[in-house]
Amino acid sequence: MGRAFGTALRDRPLVFEPVPPGARASPARSEAHLRELVDLVQGLPRIDAVNIPELVDENHDGRPYYRSGDPRRFARELVDRTGAEIIVNKVVAHMASGRALETWARETIDRGIRHLVLVGGSSRYIPYPGPSVAEANRVCRPILDGANGHLGNIAIPQRTGEPHRMVLKIRSGATFFTTQIVFDAEAAVRMVREYGRLCGESGIDPAPVLLSVAPIADDGDAQFVRWLGADISDAAERAILNGDDAGAGARSIDRALSVWRTVRDATPPTGPRVPLGLNVEQISQRHLGIAGEMVRAFAKELGSTRPTAA
Repeated sequence: MGRAFGTALRDRPLVFEPVPPGARASPARSEAHLRELVDLVQGLPRIDAVNIPELVDENHDGRPYYRSGDPRRFARELVDRTGAEIIVNKVVAHMASGRALETWARETIDRGIRHLVLVGGSSRYIPYPGPSVAEANRVCRPILDGANGHLGNIAIPQRTGEPHRMVLKIRSGATFFTTQIVFDAEAAVRMVREYGRLCGESGIDPAPVLLSVAPIADDGDAQFVRWLGADISDAAERAILNGDDAGAGARSIDRALSVWRTVRDATPPTGPRVPLGLNVEQISQRHLGIAGEMVRAFAKELGSTRPTAA
């Protein structure tokens, strides 16, 4: 369908993160959801991978409630119907142990899925049963290496000390990062610049960073992305919503393009170049159409020609 994901990572990758079917969706509803997504993916002028999240809520004790089914099942269906490169997310904090994660990773490779994003728990104050992200990287990296796979982690631009965490995660096995959804460029610019500087000082090549962007259409969407942990400023919310829900999707796209261009052009004054790309998120099932429009806008921005597979 396109170039290999490993090749794309070093040359402005464009990734799409759709909402998977709910865990309790009927077979007919799941099939309809899948067909709609297949049609969209096949109609895109360029896509380097489809990134399938694992949707998990936590109670006050940190116990998980899975809002999506096993993302690997949905991912496998997409591979079979579209030929797309697939990334699957896994919240490792809820695994029973590192050994359970190892078993899961080997099963995932056996299903033909070789690119992962490992995610930690939502609170640093909860003693989760599973490994930390760094520990999970060390478990999964050798397994993925045997399948020519790539290992991603999450970067949070506004979190203090994030560039240092990113360097440590590279050392534990990460080969790329996706960020939380960004609506303003300032924190992402600071993170990328400091990350590049630290990589240069450490003598390591920066792993690519995929900026996550998403359309919002109304006040409910803005509240939802805040609940997800994204940092949307009042100024960004006003600029996108502007009291006119009908045009919010288009303004979201313009905002995301502006953020991308600002981060892209903020070359670190010292240190190696940080490879950058995009991860376009669909934040709810009702937003598939406008999320597809955002992917198309970035395909045009980055160059929409489908490369030959490597």
